[in-house]
Amino acid sequence: MSIPDDISETTPRFDLNDQPLVNHLSFLSLSPLQSPASTLTRTDTQLYFESPNEMLDFVTKRWQENFVTSDLQTREHVELFIKRPFFLLVHVDAPLYERFQRSNKYHASLEDFVQEDDHIVFGRPSERQGLSQFSPLHDLRDLVNVQITNPFKTILELESYLEELNLLDASHLRPGWDAYFMTLACLASRRSNCMKRRVGAVLVRNNRVIATGYNGTPRGLLNCNEGGCPHCNQSVSSFNVPWECVCLHAEENALLEAGRERIGSAAVLYCNTCPCLKCTIKVIQTGVKTVVYNLSYKMDDASASLFKQAGVELRRFDPTKKFNISVPDPSLVPELGLAN
Repeated sequence: MSIPDDISETTPRFDLNDQPLVNHLSFLSLSPLQSPASTLTRTDTQLYFESPNEMLDFVTKRWQENFVTSDLQTREHVELFIKRPFFLLVHVDAPLYERFQRSNKYHASLEDFVQEDDHIVFGRPSERQGLSQFSPLHDLRDLVNVQITNPFKTILELESYLEELNLLDASHLRPGWDAYFMTLACLASRRSNCMKRRVGAVLVRNNRVIATGYNGTPRGLLNCNEGGCPHCNQSVSSFNVPWECVCLHAEENALLEAGRERIGSAAVLYCNTCPCLKCTIKVIQTGVKTVVYNLSYKMDDASASLFKQAGVELRRFDPTKKFNISVPDPSLVPELGLAN
């Protein structure tokens, strides 16, 4: 990652009393390890530590300030930090050939570049057995908070994207209510065994979960994927027998689970797919005041019209826009840890 020319004006420095003079950004390095930041001439923008624990103690006491490091080389070191609510692990990547072209100033062959990339991402056999000073990036993928892909042709395009992304936005670390409940709805959908689509719903009042639901056949019947719903399995032609779908929808299950009394007068329904017309009518009748959805459905406009007539707010929220991000040069900084 390149350091802006004006970083000396925006980097926190500490006086003799260990008080920050400027509160913005500083690069943290572990002195025994080789760091990308060690090549900088402005050493006043860099803070050195003897161990990850020492670095962690430092940033924990100053968690409201902003720091960046790429010196956490092993999973063990990353796990020390990932437990803290102020730490954001960012994975930066780009198309392989793009990275090869960017690094071509070193005149490496494509084969050598791919082999080195495999080494960094997957490790060598001895490293996969835990005998290395660093962990392959592949072994850290489950810890990543934000994924960035950098396909941009110019630095200005990249900077514009990062400005819009705003990694210092607190919602990257702690999701807002919409992201929280929509994530729960998406998780509920994974319980569905409907052969047509997976849908999940979460019914909320005063930011407390009242009920959850996912689509599938009623209790006591065969599961949809076991043939319980001929309509969804298309085992019966609609031209011969007028089979109706017997699966309960996610919204219906959530509403039935809660009951009208528990729903109250200001409930919010989160659903990973926009409700169909039948569910829309039931949502209106039970008194839900707001419906938040992510994926579109073929009846969106008709459902929206009914919700509008009934005075029910309908809005779309895409949780992936904040948490799965599509961008600095990974050949320079393949894995960044941001401590906010």
